Amino acid sequence: MFRLWPDSRRDFASLSEREILSLAIAAEEEDGRIYSEYAMRLGQTYPGSAALFEGMAAEEDEHRRRLLDLYVELFGTRLVPIRREHVRGFLNRKPLWLQKTLTLEQARQQVWEMEEGAYRFYLAAADQVTDVGIRKLLGDLAAAEKGHATRADQIDDQVLGQEGRESEGHEQHRQFLLTYVQPGLAGLMDGSVSTLAPVFAAAFATGDTHQTFLVGLAAAVGAGISMGFTEAASDDGRLTGRGSPIKRGLAAGIMTAVGGLGHALPYLIADFFTATAVAIAVVLIELWAIAYIQNRYMQTPFWRAVMQVVLGGSLVFAAGILIGNA
Repeated sequence: MFRLWPDSRRDFASLSEREILSLAIAAEEEDGRIYSEYAMRLGQTYPGSAALFEGMAAEEDEHRRRLLDLYVELFGTRLVPIRREHVRGFLNRKPLWLQKTLTLEQARQQVWEMEEGAYRFYLAAADQVTDVGIRKLLGDLAAAEKGHATRADQIDDQVLGQEGRESEGHEQHRQFLLTYVQPGLAGLMDGSVSTLAPVFAAAFATGDTHQTFLVGLAAAVGAGISMGFTEAASDDGRLTGRGSPIKRGLAAGIMTAVGGLGHALPYLIADFFTATAVAIAVVLIELWAIAYIQNRYMQTPFWRAVMQVVLGGSLVFAAGILIGNA
């Protein structure tokens, strides 16, 4: 696929059996450390979930040991220094375990994504290797990780209750977040914020609503196309489980264009001052809506989302007005 920037990561299909085993060992080590950190962070408030995380960390350590035993038997004691971020198709995780606050729902979502990604990785790896022993171990680990994915629904059962878990929709809900909400939210943020400066700079520089609308339309459509292709090219979803790249690209591209068009459409109004007043009102609604969506679907604390989106958007908006009046 054509890229606008160099990508030094390896294709998964190019990895040797030695590299695949080394990658699996590094992944199991990282996942085990994450689960141990979750257990420590959530232990006082949710002791039941903390015990579950400790058990999962122990299981990941057992997976690592089995992989290491087979690696030493086949290739010796020197591991290849390869990690997920070195391979194309893996998505870098948000370091939730480093945040000052960690909610139970954030941990639940992260567990599901980690285990679903591990399951898909082992399936793809098993299809690629030819050694019978390696293939058997990878297949066994794939089955184990698929079972672990259901652990996300067991985390603090007593807190959410049966009614709460059913309303969440289990796997469909999480897949919806990965395929549509996350890329769509990124697109909406990019389209709403990145097009503020050119639209309002054009408005105050020209005082012409028609020209301003054309600038806004061009910025929104261009940003939508760029964001859509970027998201679709980021990974094919085979290893990460994020779903079809076409669906993600469409979600990101459409929402980017929508975010940019929101404050461009008011300039179809002929009167400049009326159009600008409506556009400013639309901008305020857009920024607060993004903050709400981040809080509702991504478990971002509401006031942190406000600081990130509303304050940042306001600065871009002010920059556009200052440049337009220069």
